[in-house]
Amino acid sequence: MSTLKVNKLRDTAGSADAITLDPNGGAVLAGVTTVTSVKVGAAVTISESGIEASGIGITCANINGQQIGGRRNIVINGAMRVAQRGTSFTDANSQYTLDRFRYYRNLDTGEVTVSQEDVTDLVGFTKAIKINTTTAETGIPSKSGEKYATLLYRVEAQDLQHISNGTSSAKPLTLSFYAKSNVTGTFCVSLYKGDNTARLISLPYTINSANTWEQKTLSIPGDTSGSGINNDTGEGIAFYWIFARAQGYQGTTSTSWINYTATGWAPLCTGSIFENVNDHIFITGVQLEVGSQPTAFEHRSHGEELQLCARYFQQFEGGSNSLFATGFTATNDFYGGGTLPMGKMRAAPTIAVDGTLSHLNYTHVAVARDASSITNQGSGDSSFVVRLQSTSTTTDNAGAYARIIDSSTNLTFDAEI
Repeated sequence: MSTLKVNKLRDTAGSADAITLDPNGGAVLAGVTTVTSVKVGAAVTISESGIEASGIGITCANINGQQIGGRRNIVINGAMRVAQRGTSFTDANSQYTLDRFRYYRNLDTGEVTVSQEDVTDLVGFTKAIKINTTTAETGIPSKSGEKYATLLYRVEAQDLQHISNGTSSAKPLTLSFYAKSNVTGTFCVSLYKGDNTARLISLPYTINSANTWEQKTLSIPGDTSGSGINNDTGEGIAFYWIFARAQGYQGTTSTSWINYTATGWAPLCTGSIFENVNDHIFITGVQLEVGSQPTAFEHRSHGEELQLCARYFQQFEGGSNSLFATGFTATNDFYGGGTLPMGKMRAAPTIAVDGTLSHLNYTHVAVARDASSITNQGSGDSSFVVRLQSTSTTTDNAGAYARIIDSSTNLTFDAEI
């Protein structure tokens, strides 16, 4: 066998090299316009019809810059577009604000307003949640005790069975989100799993540039310990954005899963948005997905997102003819009910009046009476029964209906975790 050694090939009538060889066995081909298929190893064929792979996985962040497939984002309302309870919450504490997101604090003086804000400077997003300091509290990271301020999101346990938590097959997760703050520094997100053996992991992120949207990506290893997550409607995993924390939470660094300890809650969080009035942070585009690679945010229609939120919170909105229940009267009382306005909820909800109680009105035999109290009479996860009482006296026992007569009042159903 003979060997021909060259580094370039050119047609005798050509003016440029057709093939250029390199010492490592590679080749650059000029002027090749038609290739039926290209074989890469024994498993991959690239042709006009696409890429065919046998026995291997293909890993990529996106296709054409967009999400690879639907139903990857475990988070509901990650784009912060649904705000059934309202769009601004003054001195918020231990309350749900925008749907599915709850604000907690345990501070001496620090207070905030939580609000839904328009976004005009981040492509693909129109809304964000804003936490804005209204009463400052300086030096929180250096204070003793268990002081903190956090935004909380809880994932329903049965929605996490596919991650195989607590087994040798536990899958990694990736949490990504966009943040913009006038305060630079290191903050963190802490994840807590309470079922069986309580577990914790705390992951830092840095605001590098003030008043600039930055995407943050946190890699969460699969947790092979901790005895797993129950398959029920309770809390599976909760994660907390920590906006300030005192020394009581500055324990051992826990960037891998550990058994829960309070001091390990936020050891790497050294920043604070409470040093000055109007210090703030915006967050949107929250996505939690299986895998170690973040993908483009999964946008869902507003109607679909609203329906997902309604599993945890929904309401009858008030108006001049907002009928919400039918039933009957007995003495001064109305007993009635109906189906929940947006379908089945996670659990039997707590029923409350958001607004003025007397705006609930029940009518029978052409006589209308304003309610002075409302009592849940044993509602379920799909329907409700209430008792309305009035100070007006009636001796009629007759069919009746109840409505909300003013748009400033809503009847709410809360089944949040």
